[in-house]
Amino acid sequence: MKISYNWLKQFIKLPENAEKTGELLTDLGLEVEGITNFQSIKGGLKGVVVGHVLTCDKHPNADKLQLTRVNIGNGEEVQIVCGAPNIGAGQKVPVATIGTLLYDESGESWEIKKGKIRGEASYGMICSEKELGLGQSHEGIMVMDNELVPGTPVAEIFEVENDEVFEIGLTPNRADAMSHWGVARDLKAGYLQTGQQMELITPSVSSFHVDSRSLKIQIKVEDSNLAPRYCGVTLSDIKVTDSPKWLQNRLKAIGITPKNNVVDVTNYVMHELGQPLHAFDAGKIAGNEINVKTLPSGTKFTTLDEVERELHEEDLMICDAEKPLCIAGVFGGISSGVTESTTQVFLESAYFNPVSIRKTAKRHGLSTDASFRFERGIDPNSVEYALKRAALLIKEISGGEITSDIDDLYFKKLEDFQVFLTFEKVNKLIGENLAKETIKSILASLEIRVNNVTETGMGLTIPSYRVDVQRESDVIEEILRVYGYNNIKFGDKLSLSVANSSKFEDYKIQNLIATQLIGQGFYETMANSLTSAEYNKLCEEMKDEYQVEILNPLSQDLAVLRQSMLFSGLETLSYNINRKRNNVKVFEFGKTYHSYVSGREENKHLSLFITGERTSENWNTTAGSGNFFYLKGVISSLFEKLGINNLKSKSAKSDIFSEGLQLSSKKAKLVEFGVVKKSILKKFDIEQEVIFADFNWQEVLELTRNQKTSFSPIPKYPSMRRDFALLLDQSVTYEEIEQIARQTEKKLLTEVNLFDVYEGKNLPEGKKSYAVSFVFQDENKTLTDKQVDKMMKKLQHRFEKELKAELR
Repeated sequence: MKISYNWLKQFIKLPENAEKTGELLTDLGLEVEGITNFQSIKGGLKGVVVGHVLTCDKHPNADKLQLTRVNIGNGEEVQIVCGAPNIGAGQKVPVATIGTLLYDESGESWEIKKGKIRGEASYGMICSEKELGLGQSHEGIMVMDNELVPGTPVAEIFEVENDEVFEIGLTPNRADAMSHWGVARDLKAGYLQTGQQMELITPSVSSFHVDSRSLKIQIKVEDSNLAPRYCGVTLSDIKVTDSPKWLQNRLKAIGITPKNNVVDVTNYVMHELGQPLHAFDAGKIAGNEINVKTLPSGTKFTTLDEVERELHEEDLMICDAEKPLCIAGVFGGISSGVTESTTQVFLESAYFNPVSIRKTAKRHGLSTDASFRFERGIDPNSVEYALKRAALLIKEISGGEITSDIDDLYFKKLEDFQVFLTFEKVNKLIGENLAKETIKSILASLEIRVNNVTETGMGLTIPSYRVDVQRESDVIEEILRVYGYNNIKFGDKLSLSVANSSKFEDYKIQNLIATQLIGQGFYETMANSLTSAEYNKLCEEMKDEYQVEILNPLSQDLAVLRQSMLFSGLETLSYNINRKRNNVKVFEFGKTYHSYVSGREENKHLSLFITGERTSENWNTTAGSGNFFYLKGVISSLFEKLGINNLKSKSAKSDIFSEGLQLSSKKAKLVEFGVVKKSILKKFDIEQEVIFADFNWQEVLELTRNQKTSFSPIPKYPSMRRDFALLLDQSVTYEEIEQIARQTEKKLLTEVNLFDVYEGKNLPEGKKSYAVSFVFQDENKTLTDKQVDKMMKKLQHRFEKELKAELR
């Protein structure tokens, strides 16, 4: 939210130092994320002065250029080449002197420099309105009042406004601070705690009166639960034009583009007082009737952005006698807005049900300044006041008159909330004994009325604009933020309790594995559990009927809870690759969500992603790619860290892999990993290979807790290694080789490892080469070459017999 410092100073006399005010706002809970400078004219016309054209002669080397002699003040005369058709001697003109920065429509600056144009020197530039940012005319130079003195800064003539704008990170509960008036109200309370008594200057509406009763719009509200309060008034004989400069500057400072004097007033009052308003062209209201109601589901309605929308039966609409005009509290219709031809307006100010507005806004994917405020809850008691304020401003700047009484339908007055505050609870939660008078002073500065005071506490009435203050603890929070968190003293005593927890707690095992992965060069990520239902089409295991849907999704991209860890991880990889970070290794601890016939399930996972090179380029290392076997090694090291051994492997069944493995223990599947299919990667604009592993973390935790740790001494006798280079059919798997080897020698064979695979040149068609190592060891004695050779011959015989293998 943007707040103008100059605008704030209309309500409260603030010191000139905006930075100090920003610090106080942050202390009050309205965190100032930044302060930016605003100028009503970019560059502030610095370096632009009034010039007097003394002579104007034809350029000797160009037919369309003029050679002028210009007095720019203090007796200084300069020569300027000008191509404007309306330049003439005796004129007073704006001159951008050497070194001045001018700005184009995109905001880019360019500097005025001394130069030569067709052989003649030019020491500045005579400017048009558009070049100075004072208008759109650029057909000729700007001719100024002849009474002006040469050398006068043009900024003084056009009153360039300089402002400082706060960017406030507003929390959702602070609906009361969604306006300049609300922020000023908080500042008054804050300054009072520093000993500075400041008065709030309230915009006056005492001059509001009906000029005539010539245009009456009948108002009907069919559902008072959706629209508890609705006000309206008409104005006639208005002239829709551009707003005055002061109003345009206020809106521009907070990032709003001015449109016309009527629409600008509604925006101005909304950001001034926090009350959204809407202006209808009264000439387009059929039957002089406004009806606030819902319409049948499927009704078509075109909004101001020229999008035809299909209404829901719960959408509250503003209608006339024949048609819908506006989605209440959210967005106006294309056929009822104020245009240059408008002479009569119906001005609306209302309090709508916050839940209804939020549902409608999310349902149609709309987020406007009005819906932002209605969703969070506005002050129902400021509805009529804001309407009068807006009507008076429109009357002032458009020349119209008020032509109806205010029609105010307020069906059931919303009562202010009552809270009883106990002094004991205040001191307990704050951790410091505050004086009763201090508490009363803070409450008074927040306009919280003290009804009665007893020995134990006080009865309070909360103002209607504080929709977030409903409990005793909310009041204490208000007292604390105004008193100042920084003013709470810290004691010398530190009390803490140490909980007894098992070493197998989820978070401890998770931290253990995270530390190991980080040591192996991985980065931890945390993705959103909300995702798009479109990803279901990429995997057969993910079905629409299994997904958990969000009732009020922020967008279609965040409409369901994820059924797989894969796609949120691929979004992360895509984001990094698009920013030239092609070598990525990440992991995430997260959950997947499923809705089955038997009920909803929430499963814990650990996912690993590798793409690109596994190490950075370096002069003394070779950058190897993060391939399938590298990931397999990482996974093996994790299981080894947890003491999980004797895992069975088989091909992964998941259709997300082009090739993959599944590791399991007994009947529990622990992890699936492999190369992600290119067809899936294409959806994320990823062209390089991605290796993915998905751990069933809940099963891993259960197995870890039940795993008994055993220790064995380091063998006294050395091991012996032998290698085979086997020529095999393409269909033979490494799993078959390992299985045959362990069946052949059950006692002395300790390790089997595949360390090289070759396919291609110099091999027969349909063949591949596997380089496999075998490690033998006897715990009781040193093995001899003769014993090892005998075992290797047995292995060779079985490979040749069962796998048709050949030694290379």
